[in-house]
Amino acid sequence: MNELPTPLLQPARRDRWQPFAVMVVGAAALSCAMAVRAADAPAVYVNDAGVEYASGGIGMGEAKLMKQAANQWPASFEFAIRDGKRGAFASDVIVNVRDKSGAAVMADVVSHGPFLVARLPPGRYDVQATLAGRTLNQRIDVRANAPTHSVFVWPAGTDMSVGS
Repeated sequence: MNELPTPLLQPARRDRWQPFAVMVVGAAALSCAMAVRAADAPAVYVNDAGVEYASGGIGMGEAKLMKQAANQWPASFEFAIRDGKRGAFASDVIVNVRDKSGAAVMADVVSHGPFLVARLPPGRYDVQATLAGRTLNQRIDVRANAPTHSVFVWPAGTDMSVGS
């Protein structure tokens, strides 16, 4: 008895559909990766003065994401407590930002992690960051197309569990 030959179109169909299948699987994987990254991304808020801001950085993934995002925002802030030769990240920092006329552009914003980014318009600002009742001050200059980064470091022994 003779064997029936395999249909001639079957291999051609498989070869023709293979690039499409690869594209579908690749798109699905990219979509999942983007969804995971979006789930890690902190929420962006807009305050009464119209300033957009976001904070976070708890955990390695979110910290990496916030560090990368800092280059896309006009102003970024990092909060730490001196811990020997290094700094330990600080969160629940209360941030106040005033423009050169003294008007509040960010009032009592609580950073939900060691990083805070803000879409401040170009100008000079006085920034107050308060942690555990201790306030640190810095003056920053925000320039168009040149992100500024400020680091606030509290002395060792600052207790984050004390209400700010």
